[in-house]
Amino acid sequence: PTGIGVEVGGHAGDATAAARMLSSCCDRLILHPNVVNASDINEMPDNALYVEGSVLSRFLMGTIGLQPAKSNRVLVIIDHHHESRFVNAAINTVNAARATYGLNCDEILCLSTSVGMWGAKYTDSGRSVGVVEGLGNVLNLVREREDEFDAIAISSVIKVPVNYHMDYFNSEGNMINPWGGVEAMLTHSLSSILNVQSAHAPMFESKEIENLEVGVVEPRMAAEAVSMSFFQCVLKGLHTSPRIISDENAFGRWGVLSAEDISCLVIPDGCVGLPTLAALEQDIPVIAVRDQGSVMRNDLTALPWRDGQLIAVDNYLEAAGAMAALRSGVALESVRRPISYARRVSDKPIRTTRRAKSNNRKVGSASSAG
Repeated sequence: PTGIGVEVGGHAGDATAAARMLSSCCDRLILHPNVVNASDINEMPDNALYVEGSVLSRFLMGTIGLQPAKSNRVLVIIDHHHESRFVNAAINTVNAARATYGLNCDEILCLSTSVGMWGAKYTDSGRSVGVVEGLGNVLNLVREREDEFDAIAISSVIKVPVNYHMDYFNSEGNMINPWGGVEAMLTHSLSSILNVQSAHAPMFESKEIENLEVGVVEPRMAAEAVSMSFFQCVLKGLHTSPRIISDENAFGRWGVLSAEDISCLVIPDGCVGLPTLAALEQDIPVIAVRDQGSVMRNDLTALPWRDGQLIAVDNYLEAAGAMAALRSGVALESVRRPISYARRVSDKPIRTTRRAKSNNRKVGSASSAG
């Protein structure tokens, strides 16, 4: 989740190490871009799929499928900026990607008017949000290039009070990222409307902000302190992000993943959103990792889980162990101590007045996801 201050994953790609560990416990790791987005760095695992947040929700709800891709045609959009050095930095980042790992990007769309993004807002709960303007102009420009791209990468200015920059780096990781929430609003809109993967990176607002001396910063924020464009992680992720398959008749075909293929969902504890509710409805095990930094305080145990479906763990080391147990078919109770006795029940017949509700629900269908 974006802009909620999680201790692992709420900063600059600082959940990458956890993701690489979890990837060793599964065939495919489908991850949110913020897990591995670290400005100039993106060290996502080889078996990972980089999937925009709203696309993850639709996928788990069973309304779309995902088809892994070896390479995408990436349309790059760069915001208008009064300082050409920042536009040039984004362009140089794109060309560096083309020259090194072979990014397929033949056209860079440089805007003549700014997108208009403000990220200086927090909800009453403390979550980061913002305002996006000029989305219609971006959509019109993109639609003129329909069928010429598979994914969209955007580099644009997000306006926040100047003091937020120093406050953020001086907070020792305790200030919720003021840019993340409004970025999610933009990419959710683009991916939902255009049905393609998208990702965003912020641009420096001015030379003065670029030249701020932040000193040695908390390690989780260090990737942001050494970057100028913050854009490379986005380009690398979108380079091989999976295609969105909206034709339900294609679900189950070779190479197309659907909700039926999901073995478990790993989330920070306290987070209730469409992925969590979809997993609940479709009997997908959920591993909830306790995270004291998150502003989300929902009680997941209050939801109507089946026995053993919600697995609470204290950290991502335990999450990896839970995934390994699920994969090997080992009941978690078998490796915990003390181990309980199996319950003894009577062999006397039980009289019932009505038929018990079946737990055998069809997994992955749009109807069962609501």
